[in-house]
Amino acid sequence: MLIQPTLDTLNRLKLHGIALALSEQMTSSAAQQLAFEERVALLLEREVLHRENRRLGRLLKQAQLKERGAVVENIDFRSRVGLDRSQLASLAACDWIRMNQNLLIHGATGSGKTYLACALAHQACRAGLSVWYVRAPRLFEELTLCHADGSFRKRLAVLSKINLLVVDDFAISALSPRERNDLLELLDDRVGTRATIVASQLPISLWHEYLNDPTLADAIMDRLVHRAHQIHLQGSESMRKRHAADTGKSATGG
Repeated sequence: MLIQPTLDTLNRLKLHGIALALSEQMTSSAAQQLAFEERVALLLEREVLHRENRRLGRLLKQAQLKERGAVVENIDFRSRVGLDRSQLASLAACDWIRMNQNLLIHGATGSGKTYLACALAHQACRAGLSVWYVRAPRLFEELTLCHADGSFRKRLAVLSKINLLVVDDFAISALSPRERNDLLELLDDRVGTRATIVASQLPISLWHEYLNDPTLADAIMDRLVHRAHQIHLQGSESMRKRHAADTGKSATGG
């Protein structure tokens, strides 16, 4: 039986998963002993899996996560005091993202807040939701450039369509008046329509003071805190130091 013309047709139709599965079936005696309906079902399952994997790869590439290998299954609760298992399980279901709620994460340097944010963002990609990760300084730098070339409104429109925006290292440096206004514009486009994660070393209770403008701070905090989940990480040891120590032990056989 000449199978190559069939494979070529499947690939032209972009049914690459079926093409791969059919090619494998033709060399598998076990598969050839299955009933026709069973073989067709396996082909369709492979196509679905192939498309889901491609979609996940595309979403992860667009997300630009800092911790690309971060997944909720690998989160170490021992080093993240303040993180509740039931809360994480609830967040991992991604319903809060579909309900357009926010998540605010506070923790000292090295407490694992970036890993946690990226793990939840990875989970969102698994659920087929669009994500973009950015550090706050780079976000404001980009928006400043958008003001300069006249693309600010266009960029805000793009950001308003992303299901989950992850802003890391918030409040790491002082904001200018324009940056405060940009933050309000960004959040105003997302409140009630999209979800946002904000991670910071600064305790959430001090964010209002950090914004240094009572009127804008009230508006920004209202959009951030309303219907928001909060996590306060209290790791006693830097995750980076622990990882370096574990790597050193592995290298020396310790």
